[in-house]
Amino acid sequence: MTATQTLSDQAYRQLRSAIATGELAPGDKVTERGMAERLTISPTPVREALRRLELDGLIERIGPRTVRVAAIRDAAIDDLAEVEVGLRGLVARFAARHATAAQLDALDAILDRADDLLILLKERGHPGQPSERHLTALLDTMQEFNDTVDACAHNPVLIRMLEQSRVFSRPQRRELLLRRVAEDQTFGLERYTSHRALVRALRAGDSAAAERIALEDSQGGLAALREAR
Repeated sequence: MTATQTLSDQAYRQLRSAIATGELAPGDKVTERGMAERLTISPTPVREALRRLELDGLIERIGPRTVRVAAIRDAAIDDLAEVEVGLRGLVARFAARHATAAQLDALDAILDRADDLLILLKERGHPGQPSERHLTALLDTMQEFNDTVDACAHNPVLIRMLEQSRVFSRPQRRELLLRRVAEDQTFGLERYTSHRALVRALRAGDSAAAERIALEDSQGGLAALREAR
């Protein structure tokens, strides 16, 4: 992969995330030069990123170097979300086939740490004012869990596709999670228990069950985050 391709991928992900979160709203005009200045890169990778977004149906061209965010944004984001959810299911399916014993033990250890943090949050948190330090630690721990599941798949191509299909970037996901938890301390707890079930499916080598659990968790998680925008 060339440097230009790498920058193009980065520009594509950033622009797609800006559209997904509403930072770039339907009808907003975007110029190649203006976006290149905003992203502090040259116009060439921006041009390629815009071509890809045009194919995705997220933008429409209105001039040689100018585009605007398409009015069908919600439908297009629905399509992107469906792709991300599907890829997360595939990651779990591959993980059930290829996870090592050491990786599975690491997943259990991560969840043990998460359990301890949940206890601390319940003990020290107050309605509307959860312990920020423990909450941040819990979110970090769950990100570590997700990254470890990705590693269990032993499929770099699939993981790269997943990274490129994210509806929300990691910082955006973190911001939305913090916002939802501030409103409701029980947010996400109904899906948290599915992580233990996922590890059991991975240990059993049950790829169908692992995929089903991951699909349900991803669908619920993305739906909740999109409501928090």
